[in-house]
Amino acid sequence: MDNTPKLIEKIGRTLVDSFHYLALFVILMTIVWSAAYEYAQMVGKGHAALKDILLLFIYLELGAMVGVYFKTKRLPVEFLIFVAITALARHLVIDVQKVTDTFHIYLLLSLSGAVVLLSGAIYILAMSAKKHGRPDD
Repeated sequence: MDNTPKLIEKIGRTLVDSFHYLALFVILMTIVWSAAYEYAQMVGKGHAALKDILLLFIYLELGAMVGVYFKTKRLPVEFLIFVAITALARHLVIDVQKVTDTFHIYLLLSLSGAVVLLSGAIYILAMSAKKHGRPDD
């Protein structure tokens, strides 16, 4: 019996897994590098503004997302929504100081609406997981 197809499948799986772990490592190191750079900028300024702290939370959430993906090979969509909510909140904090005309007011209202919508999505996902469970790998 010819084992060539099984050998090719095993080699292919090994190559894909190796690329997967290498890519996750590179992404994680990029997140750590970026967070360290931003932190060094804050130290250089002598203080951290709220927008800087929120940016660090975005890096933290991205790192947690990579960690969960690394351990489980699953990416819960909740993590992506948390990152989006934090990014929108950061944008709101930065832009609220620039409100001078009607356009900026509508921008702030739309960003706030997006945060409420994403928060509702998190709630629906949590309730759905509680009622139906999470899919297994």
